[in-house]
Amino acid sequence: MNSSPPAPDPFAPPSTTMVAKHVCPECGGNLEWNAKAQSLKCPYCGTVVPWSEEQQKQLGGDIVEQDLAAALANPATGRGWGEARREYQCQNCRAISVFVDGRVAARCDFCGSPAIQAHEERNDAITPQSLLPFKISDGQVRDLIRKWYGSRWFAPNKLKSAALTDTLKGIYLPYWTFDAHVQAEWRADAGYYYYTTEQYRDSNGNISTRQVQHVRWEPAAGSLQHFFDDELVAGTVGVHPALLHKVEPFPTTTDLKPYSPEFVRGWTVERYQVDLRRAADVNEGDMDQQVQSLCAQQVPGDTYRNLQVQRAYQGRTFKHVLVPVWLVSYTYGAKSYQIVANGYTGQIAGEQPYSWVKIAFAVLCAIILIGIFLSLSQN
Repeated sequence: MNSSPPAPDPFAPPSTTMVAKHVCPECGGNLEWNAKAQSLKCPYCGTVVPWSEEQQKQLGGDIVEQDLAAALANPATGRGWGEARREYQCQNCRAISVFVDGRVAARCDFCGSPAIQAHEERNDAITPQSLLPFKISDGQVRDLIRKWYGSRWFAPNKLKSAALTDTLKGIYLPYWTFDAHVQAEWRADAGYYYYTTEQYRDSNGNISTRQVQHVRWEPAAGSLQHFFDDELVAGTVGVHPALLHKVEPFPTTTDLKPYSPEFVRGWTVERYQVDLRRAADVNEGDMDQQVQSLCAQQVPGDTYRNLQVQRAYQGRTFKHVLVPVWLVSYTYGAKSYQIVANGYTGQIAGEQPYSWVKIAFAVLCAIILIGIFLSLSQN
C-alpha cells in the first residue's frame, strides 16, 4: 500500500542542494555580502560576484510564515545556520553573538567589554529563515554619524574625537514578525458637542455673553476587521530599546531574502534572548493597543467615553528574521553610550553626554537677551 510522503518540516536543517555554496571563482575563498557593491564579494582577492534572482531561488525558495499556535505547543529546533558557528556571551550586557566565519571575539560588539565567554549552543533555538541584507555601506554610515555629531549643540567638544573611533560594527539583530487577523466588536458612549449662550459680568462690571460647550451622549456600537502584517518585536538585548524604536521600521514585508550564510559571513549576528513565547505576548499587547485605537476612530461624534472592545485573533503566524544595524558603542566619562543606524534605510539615532558649561552659557545668553528686550520695551 503506497502512502503519501510526509509534509516537509519548515524547521528541518537545509540539505546541501537548498543552500547555495558561493565561492570565489578566482581564488576559491568564501564569498561575503558587500553592502557597497550590493553583491557577493571575496574578502581575499576582491572579486565581485553579482547577485541575481536565480541565486536567491537556490537559497531555499519562498519565505514561509509559521503557525504560531503549533510552534508554541511543540517547540521545534531551527533549520540550521548552514555552516558551523561559534557563540559568545558578554558578561556585561549579556548579549550573545554568533559567528559563522570562524572568527573569535575579543570584545563585545555591543558594549565594548572584554568580558566575553564561549556560550553553549542551544539545540532548541529557532534559527532565522530570512533576513534583510545590509544596504547602507560603512562609508555612508560614517558620513551620517559625522553629520549627527555636528548637530549636537550641547555635546562636549571632545565628543567627536572620543566617539568617532573604530568601534563602528555591522550587526544583524534578531527580530520576530507576526501576522494575524482580528475581529473586534466595540461599544461606547459617543459624545456630540453643542453650545449655548450665557451672560456673565466681566471684571469691569459690564455684562457680556459667551459660548459654553456641552456634550450630548448617545450609545454607539460597531465592528472591526483588520489584518496585522509583519508586526515587529525585537529579540535583542544588546541594543538599547529606545534607540532601536527610533530607527524602525525595517521593510520586512517586501525586501526579505531567504537566509544563507553568505549574507552573514564577515558580520556579527546576535542570537535572540526574547524567545518566541515572550515575543508573542509582547505582540499581542501591541495589537490590543492598536485595536483599541482603531475602534476608537470608528466611534461617531466629537468625543467618546466608556469604550469597551471584545476582540478575537485568528491565523496568527510568525517569522524569525535578521535585520541590519550599524552600531557605535563608546564610553565618555564613566557612562556608556550607543549610536544606532538602520543598515537598510540609513535612519540614525544616538545617545550623547551633555556639556553643562555649554548649557550654562546658553542660559546666560538667553537671560541677557531677555533683559535687553525688556529694557528696549520699557524705553
